[in-house]
Amino acid sequence: MILTLMGSVVIAAIVGYLSERSGFTRNGYLPSIIICVGGAFLFYFVRIMFGVSFGSPGMDAIISSVGALVIVPTHWKR
Repeated sequence: MILTLMGSVVIAAIVGYLSERSGFTRNGYLPSIIICVGGAFLFYFVRIMFGVSFGSPGMDAIISSVGALVIVPTHWKR
């Protein structure tokens, strides 16, 4: 169970880095990684408590990370 949590965090950090590198977000590397890791933590605990899942834990980490990046904007364009 702890390995699943650590794997989710690593996948979320990679998604945050890649989203910033590709230009999907313009928050900065560290804020994007923090947002993605927070989303992965949240969905990991929702999965444990309520049994909600999109499939494998890796897919859950990717979907929750992208969802967190879409929901939590930190940079406003002018």
